[in-house]
Amino acid sequence: MTATVEKHVFQAEVNEVLSLVVNSLYSHREVFLRELISNAADAIDQLNFRSLTEHALLGDDKELRIELIRDDKAGTLTIRDNGVGMTRDEMIGNLGTIARSGSKKLMQSLSAEQKKDITLIGQFGVGFYSAFLVADSVTVTSRKAGSDEAWQWTSQAKGDFEVQKAERAGRGTDVILHLKDDAKEYLNEWPVREVVGKYSDFVRWPIRMEVERSGGDEKKLEWTTLNQARALWTRAKGDVTDEQHREFYKALAHDWTDPLAWTHFKVEGTHELTGLLYVPGKAPFDLVEKRKSGVKLFVKRVFIMDDAQEIVPEWLRFVKGVVDSEDLPLNVSREILQKDATTRFIKKQVVGKVLSLLEELAAEGETEREVDGEKQKVDRFLQFWGEFGRLLKEGVYHDVDARDRLSKLLRFRSTKDDGLHGFAAYVARMPADQKAIYYVAADSLATAKASPHIEALKKRSYEVLLLTDAIDEWIVDALRQFDDKPFVSAAKGALDLPESDEQKQAKEAKQKELAPLTERMQKALAEQVKSVRVTDRLTDSPACLVNDEHGMSARQERVLRDAGHDVPTQKRILELNADHAVVKRLQGLADETAFADWSALLYDQALVAEGTLPADPAAFARRLTALMSKA
Repeated sequence: MTATVEKHVFQAEVNEVLSLVVNSLYSHREVFLRELISNAADAIDQLNFRSLTEHALLGDDKELRIELIRDDKAGTLTIRDNGVGMTRDEMIGNLGTIARSGSKKLMQSLSAEQKKDITLIGQFGVGFYSAFLVADSVTVTSRKAGSDEAWQWTSQAKGDFEVQKAERAGRGTDVILHLKDDAKEYLNEWPVREVVGKYSDFVRWPIRMEVERSGGDEKKLEWTTLNQARALWTRAKGDVTDEQHREFYKALAHDWTDPLAWTHFKVEGTHELTGLLYVPGKAPFDLVEKRKSGVKLFVKRVFIMDDAQEIVPEWLRFVKGVVDSEDLPLNVSREILQKDATTRFIKKQVVGKVLSLLEELAAEGETEREVDGEKQKVDRFLQFWGEFGRLLKEGVYHDVDARDRLSKLLRFRSTKDDGLHGFAAYVARMPADQKAIYYVAADSLATAKASPHIEALKKRSYEVLLLTDAIDEWIVDALRQFDDKPFVSAAKGALDLPESDEQKQAKEAKQKELAPLTERMQKALAEQVKSVRVTDRLTDSPACLVNDEHGMSARQERVLRDAGHDVPTQKRILELNADHAVVKRLQGLADETAFADWSALLYDQALVAEGTLPADPAAFARRLTALMSKA
C-alpha cells in the first residue's frame, strides 16, 4: 500500500530567506551544527521538564542524549535526539513557517547590505534552515513523546515541502542532512568534533558520535561523548574565557554577532543562585513588539523554562542569559513562580546585576577596543543606548524600585551640542542662577531645536533637553526631579525666570500697555484659546502656545489619540512677544475683520512652529496668501 504524501507551500518567501542565509553566512556555515544541536537540546529540555510530572513519557528510554550519525556511503549527517518529538501539525507549523515575522519588503532591504544581513539573520527564526548551508535536501523524521505515530518532513528548499507518515522505533527527532559535495568534510570525525567543541561544549546533554578505534589488527566503531556537558555558568569566573562567553551567547541567543557585555554572578546566603546575563550588540527588528524574556530559568541545572518573565521585568527583555536557582522546586509552575518569595528575590538580583553592568559601561566612557580586527575608539554605553535606550525609558515609567538608578542612565539630546547627555552632566553644567532642568518635547529633533518656547532660555545660556520620543514626557512626569532640581517644560506654565526689579517693572509696564490687545485677541480667538497674555518666553517669534503648568501637553494628547484613546481637547494659552513687530502692528489695527484674520493667522502660525497642523489648513493658507498679496 502506497503511503499518502502531502505537499505544502512554505508560509514565507522561502527562496529569498534561504538565499539570504546561504549567501550572507556562507563563510560561517559551520554554525548549522550549532543550531541543530541547540534545537535538539531544546527538545530534550522540554521532555525532561514534562517528565517531572508525566513520568511515563520516558518509558524505558531514560538516557537523554543527542547523537550525530555519519553515513559516508549515503552522504548524510544525522542529528538525532530522543527528546519530546513533534506531531504532524507541529512539524508543519515549526518547519513550514519561515521567518514568521518577516516580510518581502524587509527581506529586500536586508539583502542590500551584507553586514546588516549578518547582524539580523539570527533574529528571523531561521536557525533550522541553516541546515541548507551544507545540505541539498533535508529529511526530518519525528515521533511525539507519548504517541505511536511518526511523521516525515522532506524539503529541497525550493518553495515547498512534503509530509508523510513514517516509522520510528521511539520518541524524538532525526534531522537527516543530504550533504552538498563541498560539505562532505562533515562526514569526517574531526571537523564535527571541532564544531561541537567550539559551539556546543556547554550543552548539558551528552552529544555522542560513533568514531573508529583501533583494537589490535581491527578497527571498530564505538560511541564517544564529544562535549563536556558542563554548564558554563557553574564554572568560576576566572575559568571562563571571553571567547567562551561569546560562543556561549551565540548558541544561547541564536545570534550571529558578539554580545556587547556580560555579567557572570553567584549569589550566596539565604537564597543561592548563579547566572550569566548578556547584553546583545544589536537589537532585533521586533524589539518594540516583542514581549518575551530572553533568560532561561534552571533549577539545580535542570531546565525549567526559556521565557522566564517572572524573574525578568518586561523592560529588560533585551537581556539574554541563564539563571540557575538552588531554592525553587523542580516541578515549579508559572503560577507558583508568580507567588513565590524566592522568585521575587531572583528578579531583584537579575535587575540589580543588569543595572550594575550598565552603570559600569556608562562609567567606562570611550575606550579603545578591537572592532572587526582593528583598534577603534568606542563608547559601549552609547552603543547600547542606541539599540536599547527606549527600554530603559519603559523601566523608568513602570518600575518604581529601579527608577532612581535608571534615571542616572538616561541619555538625551540637548541644546548644548549634538551629543547625548545624562541628567547628572546637565546639572553639573547649570549656571548658578538656574533652578530647574528645562526640556522641550517635539516630534523631531529639528522641530525641538527650532521651538519658540526655548528662545529666552537659550538667550540666558540655559541648556534645554530635547525630547523626541513619545514616552519622554511621561518619563520626566514620573521622575518629577533629579538631584533636587525639578523638571520644567518650556511649553507649560510661566517659566518664572530670574529677573531684576528693573526687568519686573518693564514687564509689568508692557502687560499694562498690551492689555487692550490681549483682550481683543482673547475675544477673537475665544473658540481656540483659554487666554492671551504677554510673555518673556520669546525673543524672536511673535507668539507661542503653552499649557497650564500641570496640564497635559498637546503632544501627549496627540500620542494618546493616535493610540485610540478618547482625549478631550484642552484650550491652551496664547503668549505674545510684546517687542515683536507683528504684535506692535496688531496694536494699531483698527479693522476688526482684519484683526480677527491676523489673530487667527498668528494662532495657526504658533501651531505650525511646534509641529502641529492647523485645524483648518485651507483657511490658514488663504489668510497667508491674502497677507502676502497685500505685502
